[in-house]
Amino acid sequence: MTPTPSVLARAQRAFVEFFRLEAAGGLVLMAAAALALLAANSSLAPSYEHFRHVPIGTQPLEWWINDGLMAVFFLLVSLEIKREVISGQLSSRDQLILPVVCACAGVVVPALLYTALNHGNGEAMRGWAIPTATDIAFALGVLALLGQRVPLGMKLLLSTIAVADDLIAILIIALFYSSDLSGLALALAALVIAAMALLKWRKVTALWPYLLLGVLLWVCVLKSGVHATLAGVVTGWMIPHYDRGNAIDDASEHSPLETLEHALHPWVAYAILPLFAFANAGLALGHLRFDDLLAPLPLGIAIGLVLGKPIGIVAAALAMRALGWARYPQGMDFRAMLGLGLLCGIGFTMSLFIGGLAFATHPDWYAESVLGVLGGSLVAAVLGLVWLHFVLPRPAHAPTPE
Repeated sequence: MTPTPSVLARAQRAFVEFFRLEAAGGLVLMAAAALALLAANSSLAPSYEHFRHVPIGTQPLEWWINDGLMAVFFLLVSLEIKREVISGQLSSRDQLILPVVCACAGVVVPALLYTALNHGNGEAMRGWAIPTATDIAFALGVLALLGQRVPLGMKLLLSTIAVADDLIAILIIALFYSSDLSGLALALAALVIAAMALLKWRKVTALWPYLLLGVLLWVCVLKSGVHATLAGVVTGWMIPHYDRGNAIDDASEHSPLETLEHALHPWVAYAILPLFAFANAGLALGHLRFDDLLAPLPLGIAIGLVLGKPIGIVAAALAMRALGWARYPQGMDFRAMLGLGLLCGIGFTMSLFIGGLAFATHPDWYAESVLGVLGGSLVAAVLGLVWLHFVLPRPAHAPTPE
């Protein structure tokens, strides 16, 4: 279905608002991570650990953040992916091919580099997916520091690669980080999903039935052995948007998906993700030695982010361009593409999340994964920012009146 002009215009406005929120949220995310590191490496360390493990019901606060609040983050990610597929940058083949191929290459190459360094350790190989993710908020926050020098095409491509990257990360979590599956819980989850599908088929556009079923789905998935945050993904995909199967007048009103996305975005950008960063980025650095930085696990993650991401993304873009299947967005050349690839090496949120899944029963290895994520993301951010500072053209100044 071809989106109407009104839908396209609103999609453009939505992107401007999306970029503003993500960029500002990225700066808040950086501040939360820095605050966590400061707390974990100062006299506040005992208070910081108490905060993370304060009991709420039968689980510590850290669990509620990672398994509860992050389900809301994944709900928002799912809404963004669906909107992009139906009425955004992933809705046509011409717009789709470059970011999707770049995202796929940006997943494969870091995973291969990590594997090359850790293939001899079967337990460490559980972390192969850690360097495959891009943190869209963090990356756009760094890009925002360059101001008006950043072409719109670069913002769009970076956002779309990150959205496709998130979709791949969701599939990886579902396929590789589920265990001890419960047939009964999965059957109950399937019934809840069927109820959501029935609501959509009946053209129900009220949000509350979907969200109520989403909470029930979260409980079922939590008990099933599949990670509970994937309930947010399924719920988001069931929320109605513009398509042949609903009765929304897309020329005059927002779809339920847009309404929910707009409502959730500030909470996720300014509260949930910073809280996740604060609870998970507090790595005590006092006992670390230089040799720890060169251990295969953190080094594999850091190299995957700093080298694997730009190599995969830029190589894919060059191949698409050479084959005549895609071209660089307007305002971008090879040098700008390399800078974009470097910024995609900022893993952070999704990388920390996957690290927590991979090494949930190995605290020491999880600490090493955090070291690799923080170090690799910081280096990628600095290299990308410095590189783009020198290669992006400066905005022309208006002539001084005489």
